Parts: sequence; structure tokens; C-alpha cells
Amino acid sequence: MNKILKNSWALFLGMSCIMLAYGFQGSLLGVRAVQEKFSLAATGFMMSGYFVGYFLGAKFITNIIGRVGHIRAFAAFASAASVAILAHSLFVNPFTWFLLRVITGISMASIYTIAESWLNDRSSNKNRGSVLSIYMVILYGSMGLGMFFLNFSAPENFEPFILISLLMSVALIPILMTKRKAPTFKKIQGMSLKELYQTSPLGMVSALTYGAVQSALFSLLAVYAASMNFTILEISIVTFLLAVSGAISQWPIGKLSDIFDRRRVIIYSTFGAAFFAICAIFASRQMYLPEGLATPKTWFYVCVVLFSFLSLPMFAIILAYTNDYIPKEKFVVAGAGLQIAFGLGAMSGPFMCSIFMNIVGVNGFWIFLAFFHSIIGIFGVYRMKVRAEVQENPDSQFTPMPESITPVGMELNPQTEPIANPTRSYDEFKSSLEEKLEEMNVPVDLDQIASAEKNTETDQPAEENKS
Repeated sequence: MNKILKNSWALFLGMSCIMLAYGFQGSLLGVRAVQEKFSLAATGFMMSGYFVGYFLGAKFITNIIGRVGHIRAFAAFASAASVAILAHSLFVNPFTWFLLRVITGISMASIYTIAESWLNDRSSNKNRGSVLSIYMVILYGSMGLGMFFLNFSAPENFEPFILISLLMSVALIPILMTKRKAPTFKKIQGMSLKELYQTSPLGMVSALTYGAVQSALFSLLAVYAASMNFTILEISIVTFLLAVSGAISQWPIGKLSDIFDRRRVIIYSTFGAAFFAICAIFASRQMYLPEGLATPKTWFYVCVVLFSFLSLPMFAIILAYTNDYIPKEKFVVAGAGLQIAFGLGAMSGPFMCSIFMNIVGVNGFWIFLAFFHSIIGIFGVYRMKVRAEVQENPDSQFTPMPESITPVGMELNPQTEPIANPTRSYDEFKSSLEEKLEEMNVPVDLDQIASAEKNTETDQPAEENKS
């Protein structure tokens, strides 16, 4: 563990700053949209821009990294995200914000891809699981803490936008100052949707539908809370509970999927999430009334935690279920295909959810989530009748995965094909060895030794000829 942190602390620190900014940004824009009296449809359209950008970025970032390298690409896209959030405070209208969200989505997809390929390069087959676990804790933990920055200043001020930009800019410092060589990069192609459906119909349909659920959940929860007259602190609490409870539930739900038929775990989890989404509607009651008249929010928080506990691990379970039907060497390709399906669903999620909210009121948010979770469950029941239980695949096991994982990051799954151990250049090896010798107070000149060794090798044949 210490070695992982030592080798990758700069990347982890940079990603932590970025996720603080990302978690803050999503909630801030949702609350500000309500204060600016954007219509629900306009708000959903604007928030969906992030997922449009994310999908485009995931498709084309590999070519950019190949041309300019990891460090330059990271600096460019972190700077683009920093500029985009500042522009939100200058041009306050839904269409402009949609375009800026597209830029943010492209930038975040690129940053994730760069970070995960870097972690792959720093990982070996023995520690991939540990690296992925640390990465997930940083992603979810920092995102959850970032939501409390809503209390930094009123959303209608420009200071919150400056703070987000500041965090994005600070993230560049440890990355650009690192001495370590940037990783080699290989492009990963995903399965086509047709091939993915033929391999696992439930896996593809679930990923597509779940993408709509997740994008709506993270984009519009703050909008829902602001529409229900939550205070800024209460909005921070509910969004924090969402992120943290979902991260904690990855391990217990995942272990159940390794013990029992994964399809049953998917079905029970998704119907359970739909149930608690409906419960959240009943728990909301008169929460929107002014202080003193509003009903307590305790049971609502409980429903949000239970919903998140069952909903957020589902992408990783869907991935593990799809891997049950394919050989180990195709795990990464299949995961990339699932990400394409997830991205297609995510692009439409916030806009469709906002339409639901327009039709039936603000609680249409929970109706939307319950409806699409139910679709996954119903299709899962149908597939269990059509397809017999899969033969156990010893290579396929549950591994916690964030929904934002890129195709490159799929290789961090310890169950995938072995990856080459990280290698170091001669200069890196020399620098590391000199540091260790210096700590031991051993006065050795490595260049002189190398030169003497070279001379010995070149002189050897002459001595043999002389004899």
C-alpha cells in the first residue's frame, strides 16, 4: 500500500482536487438553475450536456493522447474545465451552459482516461486491486466532500465558480511537477452494441437503462432538493449521503453477487432501489413548506441512503455478469462496450427525467428513477425464463468499479488478462539508485562505474588476443 501511494501520490492528489471541484460543480449548477428560474426541461437539457461531452471525449481522447502525450493532454483538459466553469458565471442561460457542460464532459472523460492509463502503468498484476480500491475511495470520497463546498458562498455569487476553477488549477501542480515518466498508452476498442447484445442481452440493456438512471440521479438530485426548499446545508447533506452510501455498498452487494446467481442480485437490487425511490416520495410529504411548517427530513434521508445503497453498485454487477459469458481475454473489450451503452443512456437521462418532473411535479424525479429501475428488473425476470443459469466462470468475479471508469481503466480489474509489470527507463533507475545510495551514505559515482565497466568489456578481446 505504501509503495502504491509513493509511486502515485501526485496523481491521487491531483485527482482528489478535480473530484472536489466536480462534486461541487454538479450541485452548484443545479441549485443555481433553480434560483435563475430555468424551466425543468431547460435544466435537464443543460445538465445532459456533460454526458454528451463525456461520450464524445471517451471516443476521441485516445487519438489526442497519442499525439501530445499524457502530461500535456492532462494540463490542456484540466485548464479547459477550469475555464468552462468560470464562463458559467459570465453567461447565465441554459443553452450556453449546455455547451459549457459539453466542454466539461469532454475534459473529464479525458482526465479519467489519462489518470487510469497512468495507474495501469504504475500497477502490476499483484496490486491492481489495491490501486483500483484507492482510486475509488478518492473518487467517491472527494466528490462527496466537494458537495459541502456549497456552503462556501451563496450560489448566486461568482465566488463558488472561482473556487471550482481554483481547485481544477491546483490539480495541475502535482501532476506537472512529478519526475516520473509518463506511461505508454494503448488504444482499446469496445465491442459493438450488436455483439454485446448477442453476448449478454441483460448486460447491454441494463447498462443502457442504468446510464439514464445514474445521469439523472447525479445531475438532478440537487435540483430536486432546491425545488423542495432545502437549505444549502441540507442539499450538501443529501448529495453527500448519496455518494458515500453508494461507495460503501459496493463490497457487500458485490460479494452477494459472487455467492448467488448474479441475475437474481441485479433483479432484487433494482426492484429494491425502485421501492425506496417510491418511499422517498411518501417521505417527502410537506418538506417544501417554510421552516416550522415543514415535515422532518430524517426518513427522506434514510430512503436516499437505502436507494443509493442498492442502486450505485449495479454497474459493477452488470459488468461482472457480462464477464460470466465471455473468456478472460475479452473482459476489457466487453467493459468498453458496456461503457458505450452506459454513455448512450446517460446522454438522455437528465432531459427525460426533467420531462417527467414537468408532467407530474418535482417528485417525477423519483418516479423516473423507479420506472427505469423497474425496466431493468422486468427485463431481468424475462431473461431468466429465456436463458438458463450460466455455467460458473472461474475467471469472472465482482470487482467494485465507479460508473465513470473508462475503457482504459477496465484493465485495473484484477480479473482481466495479466498486464506487463511497470518498467523504468535507465535514467529513472539510476536516479532511484543514487537516492538510495545517498541515504546509506555510500559515495559511489554510477557514471564512473558504468564507464569503467564499458572499458573493461572493450579491452577484454585485446587481452585474449595478446595471450
